[in-house]
Amino acid sequence: MKNASIKLTHFIIGGFDTVKMPVAVGVVMLITYLLAVLASLVNIIFIVSDKQLHKPMYLLICNLAVVDIFYTSTATPTMIGVLLAGVNTISYVECLIQMYVYQVGVTMERFSLTIMAFDRLIAIIYPLQYHSYLTITRTLVFTYILWIVACSFVLFTLVTATPLPHCYSRLRYTFCDYAAVMRTTCVDPEKYFNQVAIISFFLSFFTFTFICLSYCGILFFVKILSNNDKKKMGSTLVSHLICVICLYCPQFIIVILTRFGVVLTLEERQGLLIGTILAPSLVNPFVYCLRTKEIKSKIFKIFRKVNTAG
Repeated sequence: MKNASIKLTHFIIGGFDTVKMPVAVGVVMLITYLLAVLASLVNIIFIVSDKQLHKPMYLLICNLAVVDIFYTSTATPTMIGVLLAGVNTISYVECLIQMYVYQVGVTMERFSLTIMAFDRLIAIIYPLQYHSYLTITRTLVFTYILWIVACSFVLFTLVTATPLPHCYSRLRYTFCDYAAVMRTTCVDPEKYFNQVAIISFFLSFFTFTFICLSYCGILFFVKILSNNDKKKMGSTLVSHLICVICLYCPQFIIVILTRFGVVLTLEERQGLLIGTILAPSLVNPFVYCLRTKEIKSKIFKIFRKVNTAG
């Protein structure tokens, strides 16, 4: 039985009420967040400042770094504020904005990894025509289009959540994601959850399937490459695969398996949700820093200069 609807001015974030050591958890999240943002900024600065890296693959890595900063910044500062500063309220408008930009971030993470797989597929199948097919201009246009599509695609969450009356002001989860906001409304949210699960399933299925098919195409054509090129391509694929696993596995459990009867405790869901935000944003930049030869060599040069100066 739902309560009478109320006029909301703010929400109370209650997702961390049962955390036994909030300061310790907050410090860990703060350090992780700062490392993720710093590592992504390093990638962006290296790629933007070096004209030799102004190539489609590196522009896509740069875009992924921008997406990582955007994605992790949609919710992590709010959670850190709750844990370390005790600021557990957020205005109604800010909450809806956070819900929307978080969904944009999730969608762009998928799109970014998909277009990176497409880039490597073209590089393998059409090595001689690669630079004429995927020019810098076309890569930038593709990236802009993906941002526009992502921003338009997730308007569904705002369109469905905004008109509904609210009976509660307390959010069960750790920030304003769609499920948290919908559970404060006076309607049965299951219908809306199922709609979002269907949309999310097809989005995840399309992007993940495309990535897998790209891997298959790359593995099929890689046999014609020289041993050195095979090694370089294998390193690129491993880097990409690590990023894909970090993003898709927790999301698959939260969004898809829970719709098919898998029951998660509130703490398990919170942990997976926080993991889907922090893990990709932390892992992605370090993977591409350490496994991309050109970026790694630039880092080593900087360290050598610092050691020489010291």
